[in-house]
Amino acid sequence: MRRRVLIAGLFHETHTFLTERTPWSAFSVRRGTEFFTARGDGSPLAGVLDIADERGWEVVPTIDARATPSGTVEDSAFEQFWSELRATAEPALQQGLDGIYLVLHGAMATETIRDPEGEMIRRLRALPGGNEVPIGGVLDLHGNISREFAEATQAFVAYRKNPHTDACEAARDGARLLDRVMNSDRWPVTLHAAPNIVWPPTGVSTQDEPMRVLEELAREIERQHPDIAAVSVFASYSFADTPDTGVSFMAVTFGDPNKTRGALQSLCDEALRRSEQGNVVPPSLESMIPTIQAEVACGETPVIIVEPSDNIGGGAPGDMTHVFRALAVHGIGNSAVVINDPIAVAEVRSLPIGWRGSLTFGGRSDSRFDSPVTCDVELLSVSDGQFTLEDRHSHLASMCGVQIDMGPCAVVRFAGQPFQADPNGEPVSKGATDQPGKADLQGIRVLLTSRKTPPFDLGQLRSQGIIPESLSVIGVKAAVAHRQAYDPIAKHSHTVNTLGPCTSDLRSLPFEQIRRPVFPLDRP
Repeated sequence: MRRRVLIAGLFHETHTFLTERTPWSAFSVRRGTEFFTARGDGSPLAGVLDIADERGWEVVPTIDARATPSGTVEDSAFEQFWSELRATAEPALQQGLDGIYLVLHGAMATETIRDPEGEMIRRLRALPGGNEVPIGGVLDLHGNISREFAEATQAFVAYRKNPHTDACEAARDGARLLDRVMNSDRWPVTLHAAPNIVWPPTGVSTQDEPMRVLEELAREIERQHPDIAAVSVFASYSFADTPDTGVSFMAVTFGDPNKTRGALQSLCDEALRRSEQGNVVPPSLESMIPTIQAEVACGETPVIIVEPSDNIGGGAPGDMTHVFRALAVHGIGNSAVVINDPIAVAEVRSLPIGWRGSLTFGGRSDSRFDSPVTCDVELLSVSDGQFTLEDRHSHLASMCGVQIDMGPCAVVRFAGQPFQADPNGEPVSKGATDQPGKADLQGIRVLLTSRKTPPFDLGQLRSQGIIPESLSVIGVKAAVAHRQAYDPIAKHSHTVNTLGPCTSDLRSLPFEQIRRPVFPLDRP
């Protein structure tokens, strides 16, 4: 029998400590048959469509909305999504559905709804016929998953890798599981467990402990218990202040729930034993400068400076100037940084290539963390900011597919003498020079973007004429997800602490709604 499956998507990782609000206009939206344009683009939506085609599903497309991580979502945005989803889902349920498949993130929050994914499931179940169909799909490894969400669903699978190189495949696994449920004579049970831990993004790479061993243990549980169809490990998203923020585990089982609860408890116990391993707070940027200078002097390049406090993939604005200032102050040339600043792009976009003059950029988003920098630069290029991912398995594909739009862009070069500090400690440019010294052969190139774009693919730089392999130092605004792209070319990589909204020091954040006690917030 051909199965009739409704598909929808809502994807946002919400940083509730930012002052900004995320409106409906910030979401990229596909409706109806526009869904099918995702085929082959490496996204989770493409993954479910692969299995729909393979298994001969009759797809009922509804709405897929996604936005780059940012501040708290406006209630009206969620209600707009729901109104469009309901307009298709309600009659589809009345006409007959075999299943519902949802492409979700799992760490969204609105002004008054701290578990929008769970609220969506509740509303779907409340529709006429909504309790008669299994609901499954795919979730990001960084989801903050509620028990209510888990227990109301039957076939969800989370990404298993961070960086998320398996997002499309995880979506396929979720679709295969939903197909299995639709063709079974009974629904499985989904169970949930949480060990009262929250870790910063810097501590949750699946290439490192503790996530590596937790994922291995989850796969071992699946092998030892054939009735357990899927075990998902959620590292959580620590910048969302919600009751469900924190590490959690979810298991879908066709077998004995008590055995599954025991398996989930073993994961909780392991996470608690390794809680300190995940609480990674990097050293300061300034303390690492001598090491970076020595590596550059020895020609051990590129050196990557990773700045998780301005992690675009974690919701930060991507406009902090700390790394640029450090490179300028210490005269570290042949380097590049990316700064999101549509105002600066607009200012230089109509100027001739080769223009030289004073430009103010960066540091505009939040005066708590930074301020704009002004220095003399040379305009090297302008572009529309569009590029195709070099790696179709990039973490960025899980968010946007393979076609990326940074908005109008400009590349400028600071090739001046090292900055000097003014009485307030702020670097001040001496001005650009016509003939920079040998150490500053390429100066410091700054890619200015109009849309903040996570640095998860080398095509971002290469599309703008910046060859990453040829650089001495590259500033990267990320925590972990950049590693798929940058680890293969880096001779050295240093994750550093700077002032910014995605701090790894979680105890410095003003949590109010997270369930207490929780590690490390309540550690003595």
